[in-house]
Order: sequence, then C-alpha cells, then structure tokens
Amino acid sequence: MIDRETFTELMSGVCAPVTVVTATTADGRPHGSTVSSFASLSLDPPLVSFALDRASGLLPCLQPGDRVGVNILGAHQRELASTFARRRRGSASKFDGVTWTVRAGLPHLPESAGWTAGRVERHVDGGDHVLLVVCLEEAESTSAAPLVYARRIFGTHAPLAVAS
Repeated sequence: MIDRETFTELMSGVCAPVTVVTATTADGRPHGSTVSSFASLSLDPPLVSFALDRASGLLPCLQPGDRVGVNILGAHQRELASTFARRRRGSASKFDGVTWTVRAGLPHLPESAGWTAGRVERHVDGGDHVLLVVCLEEAESTSAAPLVYARRIFGTHAPLAVAS
C-alpha cells in the first residue's frame, strides 16, 4: 500500500471540478462546503456523487432523503471556493458576507457556472470519507468557464490547439 504523501502527490495532478455543496439545517440555516470530488455517476436515473470527510459539518445535514444543492463554480469564483473550504468554529457561518439566494429551497451561489439540486439516495463508506449518491431533480448550466483545481492551484479549462 502506498503512503499518504505519495497518494496526495499523485491525486494533486488530477484536475477536479470545484463545487460548493449546500444544504439547509432543520432550523433553516444555510450550510455549505467546497467539494472537489463531484462526478457524474449515471444517466438513467440521473445520479451524481461527491465525497465528504467524516468530520464535515455538512455531512449530518445530508442523510438519505435530504435535499442537496451543488453550485459548480466558475473561474471567477475562486474566493468562494476558499471561503467554503475553511472550517468554521462556533456560531460563525461560511455564508457570512457571501451573496447568496434560495433556489429550490436550498442555498444557491449566484453566477455559478452550473447548478443542480436533488435528493441524497445513499451513503457509501469510503475510508475517512463518505461517498454520497444523489438523484438529480433539476439542473442548469451556463457557458461560464469552470473553476478547476490541480497541482494545489485553481485554474480553468482551456482547449488545446488543433494541429493542422
């Protein structure tokens, strides 16, 4: 088995989409976290997946049957990615000072490159993380350049020049 450092270095070379996954607590407070493991899983039914650390404050808000939103960040939103990646202590909210709206009953970050919402179908054990499988109920995409993360820096996709 490889060690943690080797694994981390290997995975830093894999471009990952940057998303902010959101939910609302039972008392109506917004909750969110930056997630770079968002992926398509199935076309029929429309399923996606993402992973959360077992210690994530968002995980208790996303049990099977709960609704969840995924804001697919645009290249112009890297500050939001950093804001929602930080752990907060006490009563501080990651939404403090952030412009957001409610969409489909969930916290939504305007000007995202894409948005989707659905219900958590199930949790799958994944070591120190939990993989969540979500059935999508609505989605919207834009032509905005996506924010990606690779080699420990933010960037975006750029097409390669076609050789003539």
